[in-house]
Amino acid sequence: MTQPPKSWHRVRRSPLHGNGVFAARRIPAGTRILEYGGRRITPDQADAMYPVDPDDPFHTFFFSLSCGKVIDGGNRGTDARWINHSCEPNCETRENAAGTRVFIFALRDIAAGEELFYDYGLVMDGKITRTLKKQYQCLCGSTRCRHTMLALPEKKPRAKTPRAHGGTAAKG
Repeated sequence: MTQPPKSWHRVRRSPLHGNGVFAARRIPAGTRILEYGGRRITPDQADAMYPVDPDDPFHTFFFSLSCGKVIDGGNRGTDARWINHSCEPNCETRENAAGTRVFIFALRDIAAGEELFYDYGLVMDGKITRTLKKQYQCLCGSTRCRHTMLALPEKKPRAKTPRAHGGTAAKG
């Protein structure tokens, strides 16, 4: 009788938020740790179910797929639903080629006992307001924290106006 492969992870209480997923042993960079699983539903079905918990309306286990479906991790979901957000993650999500499945991969070597995080990068329709940012507030504590779990638009660098030293315009 063969033994099942040893799990890379364990679920337990997180000091950051509710439950969390932790490395059960050292995880090398690039390792596929687990799949984000659950029932496949349409975006309309997800919208009809939202909010899942009126007392916590901004918390769901929905994961949008590029194929147009949504994984409802709250319904027959895997342990990946307990992975918390960080603005400085040690994991990332990757879809399969068909865009129908999502896997969690280690971005770097992860020590045994370390909590697993990925950047949720939540995409919202419409303008991202201060209120919306606060509703999806991030408390990861990273020095790179952007204070929201939302995907913020890339800021384009402003063009620099050429200036001469001494306050006078350069002459050609």
